[in-house]
Amino acid sequence: MRREKLRGLSPLAEPGSPEHLRVRQLRARDLLRGDLDDAELEEHVSQSVLTTSLHKLLSWGASNSMFPLTFGLACCAIEMIAAVGSPRNDQARFGAEALRASPRQADFIILSGRVSIKMAPVIRRLYDQMLEPRWAISMGACSSSGGMFANYAVVQGADKFMPIDVHVPGCPPRPEALFYGFNKLQRQIMGNPDQGWRRRYNAIGTEEWAREDVIAGQPSEASEASYTRAREAVRRA
Repeated sequence: MRREKLRGLSPLAEPGSPEHLRVRQLRARDLLRGDLDDAELEEHVSQSVLTTSLHKLLSWGASNSMFPLTFGLACCAIEMIAAVGSPRNDQARFGAEALRASPRQADFIILSGRVSIKMAPVIRRLYDQMLEPRWAISMGACSSSGGMFANYAVVQGADKFMPIDVHVPGCPPRPEALFYGFNKLQRQIMGNPDQGWRRRYNAIGTEEWAREDVIAGQPSEASEASYTRAREAVRRA
């Protein structure tokens, strides 16, 4: 009984009516004979033909068929496992459920947990052995910036020894946050990345590290000039 109700709620899974199929058959026959006029031919082409570039097609395929590396570091790895394989949060919806135990068969790594000084060269070796193009997500505050472990044994940010494409904050981040970062990575792979906060809020050149003299209360003419140039470049862009 329940199966019949679900089948009734999903008409896309059901085949079309015989009349609709007959119409499509006749239209295909007329197309092969050359009997379609301009309006019908244009309508048929608009419904049946998709044009794109090879680069966009490859990028779309790569973003929806990623092979993550079976890898975990600390407590965030438990959250990553819950996000990847649980029925509530299923990573198969985005085509990235085929985890690989070998870096030579993977093109995507999630750094889930704190990165110790001793572990950093091992992670870098795994990253170098991955397939190209390859991507990386830093999951959690510890792998992104060291988190609460501000000491000599933990790397203060994984981007100090390997390239990171997306940082997902949180301690630990929820599965929704991880998938949000993964969707951002997908858009980045397809060539349509989301704007960073500096460009989105027109704040390039306003960082504290970029204006130390202003923080000290003694802005120099060179700093003001570079700040003005940066803001003008953002406005023109």
